[in-house]
Amino acid sequence: MAIKKYTHAAGGWGALVSTGKHLLKSENVAKNIRNLMRTNQDKGFDCPGCAWGEDGEKGLFHFCENGAKAVNWEGTSRRVDGTFFAAHSVKWLRKQSDYYLEYQGRLNQPVRYNADTDHYEAINWDDAFALIAKHLKQLESPNQAEFYTSGRASNEAAFLYQLFARSVGTNNFPDCSNMCHEATSVALAQAIGIGKGTTRMDDFAKSDAIFLFGQNPATNHPRMMDTLYKASRRGASIVSFNNLKERGLERFTNPQNKIEMITNGSTPISGHYFTPKLGGDMAAVRGMVKALYAFDKKERSQGRDSIFDHAYIEKHTNGMQTYLDQVDATSWSEIIEQSGLTQQQLETAAETYRKAERVIITWAMGITQHKHSVNTIQEMVNLQLLFGQIGKEGAGVCPIRGHSNVQGDRTVGINERPSASFLAKLEAAAGFKAPTKPGHNVVESIKSMLAGESKVFIGLGGNFVSATPDTRLTQQALESCNLTVNIATKLNRTHLSPGKDSLILPCLGRTDVDWQKNGQQCVTVEDSFSMVHASYGAVEHDVQSNDQGEMRSEPAIIAGMAQATLGSSPIDWLSLIEDYDRIRSLIEKVIPGFEGVNDKIKQPGGFYLGNSARDNNWQTKSGKAEFNAHSLPTHLQPAALRKMSDQAVFVLQTMRSHDQYNTTVYGFDDRYRGVFGERKVLFMNKKDIQNMGMQAGDRVDIQSLYADEYQREIYGFKLVEYEIPEGNIAAYFPEANPLVALHDSGDLSDTPVSKAIVVTLKLSEKTSENINVVSY
Repeated sequence: MAIKKYTHAAGGWGALVSTGKHLLKSENVAKNIRNLMRTNQDKGFDCPGCAWGEDGEKGLFHFCENGAKAVNWEGTSRRVDGTFFAAHSVKWLRKQSDYYLEYQGRLNQPVRYNADTDHYEAINWDDAFALIAKHLKQLESPNQAEFYTSGRASNEAAFLYQLFARSVGTNNFPDCSNMCHEATSVALAQAIGIGKGTTRMDDFAKSDAIFLFGQNPATNHPRMMDTLYKASRRGASIVSFNNLKERGLERFTNPQNKIEMITNGSTPISGHYFTPKLGGDMAAVRGMVKALYAFDKKERSQGRDSIFDHAYIEKHTNGMQTYLDQVDATSWSEIIEQSGLTQQQLETAAETYRKAERVIITWAMGITQHKHSVNTIQEMVNLQLLFGQIGKEGAGVCPIRGHSNVQGDRTVGINERPSASFLAKLEAAAGFKAPTKPGHNVVESIKSMLAGESKVFIGLGGNFVSATPDTRLTQQALESCNLTVNIATKLNRTHLSPGKDSLILPCLGRTDVDWQKNGQQCVTVEDSFSMVHASYGAVEHDVQSNDQGEMRSEPAIIAGMAQATLGSSPIDWLSLIEDYDRIRSLIEKVIPGFEGVNDKIKQPGGFYLGNSARDNNWQTKSGKAEFNAHSLPTHLQPAALRKMSDQAVFVLQTMRSHDQYNTTVYGFDDRYRGVFGERKVLFMNKKDIQNMGMQAGDRVDIQSLYADEYQREIYGFKLVEYEIPEGNIAAYFPEANPLVALHDSGDLSDTPVSKAIVVTLKLSEKTSENINVVSY
């Protein structure tokens, strides 16, 4: 392992070298290069990585470094089948790293777990479907089944999946969005009547200022860097609020700019970069508003016009004065203490905002994974409403989603609390009576499985164990089920916590050609800007040749489960997958904006679903956009937890490295943060390390503080000096997920609080390499 400061800009030769390295590691170099040329192109496939949209520019390259890794790893010719599992027990596989599991290749044969031998064994598709049907039919209630979804599922698969589960009789839809942007969906729905961002891609080309909160685009959604790069070069002000200093938010070298590449030049991204305390973003925005309100009062006292857009406020909003009274009542001392920023810094940010005519505010999981995330997002909305920045070109609110269709699967019905209007349309389209009882989200599903109430878990993609909090309890939850089913492209940690009966079903990926009875099929996805476009696989495999060893598409697997469980009711499931146009014809009867979808997806770039708030059509109870007047949190660290230890207490956030995407680990380097060859590291302020009597390179054990009966501890993490506020520390997930308590979730959103874990540290006495070590 090496720790060495990375001195270059983000992107540039580092990105090209890394991309090339991963391509050359592949056994299919030429094929993967051809695949990359099809990525995010018309008649090509949508990148299986992030949800960032396309700007419509022509060009050969519409992928980033991480997208290249995803395409390369999905295109491998390595196979995991019954022979592989015969050679490796589940107990042995548990001891291997996530990188090892992923690197073994594509799953290409259905397998069933044999508890007597501790091995998965080959099973044919019909028997697999019959086993699922048997378990579902044996349930005392349909609500004893959990239907988990990953955001990489297509609209067609997600719609068919929710139709299947609701036909069975449940709304139990734990979804990956519950763990990332659920706070966004709740906050925006309450404030502006729709749980999506209001911007379109071309707004970034027209904005005067872009404010980024709690995000690291160079690692987590790198294609956004090209957008920020262009905005910076045309003179837009970019202001970043992020707990850690991230290289991509400082400066970026565009690999497609020949002059910058030849000269090792770069473009500055953030004109101002502020590092608030973890959870201090709400106070930071409150400070900006307080400074702006003071300026507004001064202007009006001298006979000049208000800086707020009162015509817009009067016509479109409700509750402004109550909110401004709350701002007045919030002291600067409280704002400074909570945000960790000075009054001068916040006044500087406010001045940049005031001078901009068109402002976009963006955020990611650094905002959404806190106890008070809903309130924080609504504070940002409040700021935008004061200046009429929602419903204006070049302006708006823009949550940055992760998975490439995480927004789309919610749009088409993956929702544990469906609206009455959605259910009515679904019933009319499919001809059945849908369940109305609210279902389970992720946290609720884990609790239900632990309690022995939910007995069947079916996962449509994803890596449930590694993505969720309280790793050991999540493993126990799955292992307590009568049946677990995982539909997946690659082996992952979740498959190693089988229920009493367990299946792994291999599916096609986004890059794979999907042949059905009526020919090659396309699927659709929705990006962060509500654009829906078609995705055609490019990779032909030798895996659709026989019934014993084939990958099947996600829609085909769902239809097979449904047919075995329900027969041809309430619809002819097998007929639907002969031609995915038939699935989309059902979708357009249920989901607004999808009218004429089979024609619309033929146009280059897809089509726009529309956004009611962008049109100033407020789908709230009042019929207007709502100001929300929240008090700041009493404490960022709950007093009860701080009192549990007489040692120094820190707040830990989990985050990705540069060599991973979500739970998929591509390698052991985090180039921009200067970490090479290891993942068990803890980023910490130099002064905090010294005050603890430690030094960089020491190994520490980390224990989280919760007032329950469990002791949550992970071992042997190497201290790395980093530019992060004192009292705050950071480590990678999933390695640090065992520290997040299941019951510690966000107010109103139930999102795990993975960016605000209260912990203590001690010099390590153990060196276990098991990432899931937790003491009870």
